Amino acid sequence: MPPSNKRTLIMAAAEKLFTSRRFHEITLDDIAREAHVGKGTIYTHFRDKNDLFFQVTTSGLDDLCDLLRLRVSSAAPFAQQLQEACGEVCSFFAKRRELFRMIQSEEARMAFNHGELRERWMHRRLNLVEAMADVLRRGVSTGLVRADITAEFQAELLLGMLRAVTRSAGNGIVDPQRYSLMLDVFINGAGLGPTGGPEATTGVLVE
Repeated sequence: MPPSNKRTLIMAAAEKLFTSRRFHEITLDDIAREAHVGKGTIYTHFRDKNDLFFQVTTSGLDDLCDLLRLRVSSAAPFAQQLQEACGEVCSFFAKRRELFRMIQSEEARMAFNHGELRERWMHRRLNLVEAMADVLRRGVSTGLVRADITAEFQAELLLGMLRAVTRSAGNGIVDPQRYSLMLDVFINGAGLGPTGGPEATTGVLVE
């Protein structure tokens, strides 16, 4: 079997185990058995269990950043750009929701016992924040997004809202109504205007 195929088998086996049990309950022997490879083969591709954990949890994250930068049309109206960007992120989070739950549950362990692993994860995460911030800067330049708040901070808020709306996604499918409401709250806010309706502070409503 080509080395690349064995690496894929190992990562698939690791993801299955990491999302079914806690990190400390899983051994490389368990992963080797699940992947039907020798334990030594794992060390050919990964430094240790922590490195394998990191590779599994961040797989696809770089691809997502590339999608945001390449597939979101800068020539389209900002509302469409935001819809496209959020759609890509929402789909990614929904499909990998079990992994993100695992990361959240293991976050304290990663920070306390494996600072280097945590730093590597945060570096990858910041790449995603920056990719989303690039989209929001286009809204700032056209006067549709607030310029008094950094695009990076707004991107952090938006990504947090996208994670929240995908937590309850079944079969990787996000409720369209919840998704649209989330975008409306992000753009127009949750406050009530003088007429009792949403107070549009940015001048754009994403439908």
